[in-house]
Amino acid sequence: MALLSINGLTQKFGGLLAVSDFNIELEGGELVGLIGPNGAGKTTVFNVVSGFYQPSDGEIVLNGVKTRGLRPHQVTALGVARTFQNIRLWHDMTVLDNIRVSQHYRMGYNLLDAFRRSKRYVENERKIETIAYELLEAMDLKQYASEYPKNLPYGLQRRVEIARAMSVKPQLLLLDEPAAGLNSSDVDGLIKLVRWIHKEFPITIWMIEHQMKVVMSLCSWIKVIDFGATIAEGTPEQIQSNPTVIKAYLGDDTL
Repeated sequence: MALLSINGLTQKFGGLLAVSDFNIELEGGELVGLIGPNGAGKTTVFNVVSGFYQPSDGEIVLNGVKTRGLRPHQVTALGVARTFQNIRLWHDMTVLDNIRVSQHYRMGYNLLDAFRRSKRYVENERKIETIAYELLEAMDLKQYASEYPKNLPYGLQRRVEIARAMSVKPQLLLLDEPAAGLNSSDVDGLIKLVRWIHKEFPITIWMIEHQMKVVMSLCSWIKVIDFGATIAEGTPEQIQSNPTVIKAYLGDDTL
């Protein structure tokens, strides 16, 4: 059974057809790319998968569960985490607290426990903090635990956002243009980080990316959409030489 199966996904906003008859199956352990021109519908696909939008038509099945009608936190509970093109961190919370707060959907205690500081509250908070510190150390961020994200360089902010997504221990990680705004050195660091995550964790990674260096370095399979419709899919080598992709997405030059 596929980890993620999308069949006939269509998304409309009034009279605008943003995504048309989109289909994909992702197995466990894959690292797959989704590319296309600006406005092609890529982020819309991620927004539907993660529960921010409900599909106009079609079906999404995650680990055998149909996700129609589920809200984002319910999709997260099924094993999905994501990042955003524009970094979305809580800039008035420390790096550590950004990692901790993302785990509270599964905190295992209620508001009364928190007020009373019950044994269940204390034990679960201790577990959450342990997980957060372990992840920060693994991703070389422990030294920034007490810093505020707004005071960090942009490349480190991106790493914190990815760490926050990883803190929920997802089976499927959606990366929406993780290289956006990064300098060349940070892009190289991002490639190493994503490759390390894919190697070290039992995870499937699906990424949207405009920087072809990132996509071609990391992804084993790439799907290309334009005006909401799939125009090509294949290996990086196949996509590089596909004339439809070159015309629609890359102009007259190869990747």
